[in-house]
Amino acid sequence: IGRKVSWIGCQTELLWMLFLGLSPESWAQQGTQPHSIKIEGDITLGGLFPVHSRGPAGVPCGEIKREKGIHRMEAMLYALDQINSDPDLLPNITLGAMVLDTCSRDTYALEQSLTFVQALIQKDNSDVRCSNNEPPIIPKPERVVGVIGASGSSVSIMVANVLRLFAIPQISYASTAPELSDKSRYEFFSRVVPPDSYQAQAMVDIVKAMGWNYVSTLASEGNYGESGVDAFLQISREAGGLCIGQSIKIPREPKPGGFDKIIKRLMETSNARGVIIFANEDDIRRVLEAAKRANLTGHFLFVGSDSWGAKSSPILDQEDVAEGAVTILPKRASIDGFDNYFTSRSLKNNRRNIWFAEYWEDDFKCKLTRPGIKYDLGRRKCTGEEKIAQESQYEQEGKVQFVIDAVYAMAHALHSMHLDLCPGSMGICEKMDPVEGSQLLHYIRSVNFNGSAGTGVMFNENGDAPGRYDIFQFQLSNTTNPGYRCIGQWTNNLRLNEMQWSGGDRAVPDSVCSFPCELGERKKMVKGVPCCWHCELCDGYQYQLDELNCDMCPFDMRPMPNRTGCRSTPIIKLEWSSPWAIIPVFLAVLGILATSGCIITFIRFNDTPIVRASGRELSYVLLTGIFLIYLITFLMIAEPSAPVCAFRRLLLGLGMCITYSAMLTKTNRIYRIFEQGKKAVTPPPFISPTSQLIITFILIGVQLLGIFIWFGVVPPHTIIDYEEQRPPNPEFARGVLKCDMSDLALVLCLSYSIVLMVTCTVYAIKSRGVPETFNEAKPIGFTMYTTCIIWLAFVPIFFGTAQSTEKMFIQTTTLTVSMSLSATVSLGMLYIPKVYVIIFQPEQNVQKRKRSSKAVASTVTSQLSQKDDKQNGESKSSAIRRYPLIPHLCYCMYSQ
Repeated sequence: IGRKVSWIGCQTELLWMLFLGLSPESWAQQGTQPHSIKIEGDITLGGLFPVHSRGPAGVPCGEIKREKGIHRMEAMLYALDQINSDPDLLPNITLGAMVLDTCSRDTYALEQSLTFVQALIQKDNSDVRCSNNEPPIIPKPERVVGVIGASGSSVSIMVANVLRLFAIPQISYASTAPELSDKSRYEFFSRVVPPDSYQAQAMVDIVKAMGWNYVSTLASEGNYGESGVDAFLQISREAGGLCIGQSIKIPREPKPGGFDKIIKRLMETSNARGVIIFANEDDIRRVLEAAKRANLTGHFLFVGSDSWGAKSSPILDQEDVAEGAVTILPKRASIDGFDNYFTSRSLKNNRRNIWFAEYWEDDFKCKLTRPGIKYDLGRRKCTGEEKIAQESQYEQEGKVQFVIDAVYAMAHALHSMHLDLCPGSMGICEKMDPVEGSQLLHYIRSVNFNGSAGTGVMFNENGDAPGRYDIFQFQLSNTTNPGYRCIGQWTNNLRLNEMQWSGGDRAVPDSVCSFPCELGERKKMVKGVPCCWHCELCDGYQYQLDELNCDMCPFDMRPMPNRTGCRSTPIIKLEWSSPWAIIPVFLAVLGILATSGCIITFIRFNDTPIVRASGRELSYVLLTGIFLIYLITFLMIAEPSAPVCAFRRLLLGLGMCITYSAMLTKTNRIYRIFEQGKKAVTPPPFISPTSQLIITFILIGVQLLGIFIWFGVVPPHTIIDYEEQRPPNPEFARGVLKCDMSDLALVLCLSYSIVLMVTCTVYAIKSRGVPETFNEAKPIGFTMYTTCIIWLAFVPIFFGTAQSTEKMFIQTTTLTVSMSLSATVSLGMLYIPKVYVIIFQPEQNVQKRKRSSKAVASTVTSQLSQKDDKQNGESKSSAIRRYPLIPHLCYCMYSQ
């Protein structure tokens, strides 16, 4: 050792110039000299540990890192002690070490790691002289056969590029970047921790298990953070059903207010409450601080990678913001042997660790006195008798297990190599001097043993360890000891126990772009974002066909209330108890009773003068038509069936046809008689009762012919009209059971009767000059005028309600009431007065036998002469000359 120390003076400058291309000035500018721990052995392993944190600008190293630095480095020293004392593992071979500090900075680690390749660089020293012009004495550098480390992925990537050039195998205990699985670039790199591709898969499984489909990602700039997020994004795309709201990168050197801006960006997609975070401890802590400053405690739901794990430092004083955070760690165990080893370390028995005194000061918050260094009055003086874990907090760092496993993996590989290359040899043989890196890599990839925690240590073809993770959640509420709780495991598949969130809530909070649509709503997808959609109600008569589409219900159906399917539309008909039916039925019943009373009265007094003077035969025909008009009301309200529909067709127009055919025959007869009377004494033809009946039945026959032709062309049947009562609200939709009679068919059915009615009205107008005491011309005229008014009112009401949802009820009621009113007018004006005289004034219903036709004629002539006197000033004789048929007509009318 003394010889090596003496060498450092002249030779150090020369070595760094020759081997590293670095000058001492460069180290001076960095403010430090390279430090290393050197342990002698037959085979030397390199070690890279972040003993110090990254320093501020211009300074490579900062504060000492007690757990991630000192604990891990001591774990390597502990493993070497265990291996060197094991008689079965590398017997008679001692493992040595050269341990370097990376200061958590990849560029600094690269410079440090060049120490490992000194022995492999060919040097020409022929022209090198010392100051006394003597050739330098340059000892052979220590050859490093393998390297344990580094910690951060960015450091391992930088170092792996150099070690690959010199075929030096490397086993990392903490680097998890997926990029390091690429053996075309990092073929000499292996690791005892699973890569982040497994971790990313586990995190995707966690997110899906919680029902989230919309999350954001945060990554520290560098290989670890960026590679982890890239792996997460790739796996989530392959799995499908997961969308990314924001994907944010945290700069290496964030500007002031940078983390507040990150929180604002995350809030741009506030529904993405889940935040997947691949970041270092400092960045995690500052993200939590920014969320707290923004008063967003409890809003974000963090899913952290193994850099967060179960560490307390990232969440110190931010526990309320971190509550509910789900984190992941490679499955690990606390190594009891290491606890015993480390807690027994002191300043006296651990002089090989050149950084232990610095650790001691930081751990016990004291100050050691050193020659040439002024004592800090703000701290107490270290006694050197302090006890670790008794006078300070101690908890084994999580990666200690993997450091030990990495050292043992290298030792097992060397042991297998020694067995194959040096069988029976008690030490290093020629075939292992030096150790060939490519051969050693082969043995490393073949190891398979139980590690320090009892779990298997092995490597796949990419040099990666199997994926085994513990899932933690940071819980505060309803726990006696708040902190991280193991809630599950991931080994190729996820197993989760019950979780707990803010306030002790067991329900998993939502982190979705769009909430599920209600029943009866379809998703209208947002273009380019498959997890986001708008919900649109399947309106009108649509139902939800699937989650993306609505479809129309069949015409005879309507959607269910929740619009998940269709149901049959209720069938309705006009009920007897409906107000729309009560009034028409009431009028029809009264009309039938009145008509029946008239018919019975006429039959009972068939031979009396009033009945005979009314024209008995046509009166019975006309009363029959009126009866049928009233009767049609019951057929229009009755439940539609084929027979009912047939009778509707038959009687709807027939009753009116019979009525107005008889009236037309009467008015035509009167008109022809008086017109003929102006010209001659000879009576016109076809004025006898028989002739009148024949004419009436011919007119009725035309209607019957049309109806029977209709029967033959379109047999009567029922239909269900779903269009009539189909309002915008399907809840009120109804199918109407009705006969196959459209509005047009109904008009055609009544059109012939309307023609008869109009024609009869025309003759009534022409016959208005007939004397009041003569026949029925004037009552028929009044009847027809009133009837025309009724039917003129009927047309706008009937056709004006064609678009109403109550169309069937209104039109049926309007039609039946109009027909009943027209029948009532005919009955009331033509027959009720006669019945009244017959029943209540029978003395006027007596035939005066002494009264001759000449007397009747004289009376009529007198009335006509009086009327003519008023109009034209003519005499009685002139009236007789104008109406020569009056005596004959009077006789004929009276004789009926």
